[in-house]
Amino acid sequence: KAKSADEWADAVKAVQSNLWDDVIGRLPAATLPANARSRKIHDKEKWTGYDVMLDVWPDVFAWGVLLLPKDLKPGERRPVVVCQHGLEGLPDDTIADDPKAGGYGAYKAFAARLAERGFVVFAPHNPYRGHDAFRGLQRKLNPLGKSLFSVILAQHNRILDWLSEQPFVEPKRIGFYGLSYGGKTAMRVPALLDRYCLSICSADFNDWVTKNATVDSPYSYMFGGEYEIFEWNLGHTFSYAEMAACIAPRPFMVERGHNDGVAPDEWVAHEFARVRRFYDRLGIGNRAEIEFFNGPHTIHGVGTFKFLHKHLNWPEPK
Repeated sequence: KAKSADEWADAVKAVQSNLWDDVIGRLPAATLPANARSRKIHDKEKWTGYDVMLDVWPDVFAWGVLLLPKDLKPGERRPVVVCQHGLEGLPDDTIADDPKAGGYGAYKAFAARLAERGFVVFAPHNPYRGHDAFRGLQRKLNPLGKSLFSVILAQHNRILDWLSEQPFVEPKRIGFYGLSYGGKTAMRVPALLDRYCLSICSADFNDWVTKNATVDSPYSYMFGGEYEIFEWNLGHTFSYAEMAACIAPRPFMVERGHNDGVAPDEWVAHEFARVRRFYDRLGIGNRAEIEFFNGPHTIHGVGTFKFLHKHLNWPEPK
């Protein structure tokens, strides 16, 4: 019922608490020092890549690949794009620029492309790997009122702690861009971690309640193998428009291929219309965007790149 972006920025906190505490499940913040460890793993023409490992709790760590542009000047602070892989993926899937690489068809090396444009990039690992191994973890967490995203949120909080401390990072300009399961992350993690100043959901945005519950469509999770996907009481509380409202008043964008098998265009467009209406009513309609393109379940990297340059205040290459 908020009438302005400022009013909503205060009112949204109760909604975020509901999503975090009652739907996803909140775990304690990190209990260990970050104890950052890094090693150089990439040396490209325009950027250098490093594995980075950060402690969270005993036996639990956060890991990802940091890409640093080579034209960074001493003392210069730049915006960051956190580029999130999808199901069964690895950070390097978002980076590999060989068209023959396994992940290239979906990711199009979007993390590397953004580093070439001058952004600092961090590609985290999310633990939705190992088929039934990670799904078993989800089943163990659920009776405790928790979920895999309970762990992922703590890991991303630690990543944001570390990034914000780096002398080459502008802490108020850290954006999020995720594909597929990384798009699921783009709906849940920036909705709750305000230090992400924007979010882009690629190849996942959906009428989420229908996607989970319908028995009348082959797009439904009722007919898939992802038995970990269902979240407690979600149908009564949050579809993707409500999660996007938790991101507001920060900028939010959807990237959608017409031939993406996660849903028909009509489901996606209907759900985004609710987001558009909400942003418009807050007087910030210019902060919500969607790009449809002719293509499958993949990064397009056209409108989204413009969105990042605009809202992270970084000049586009000439």
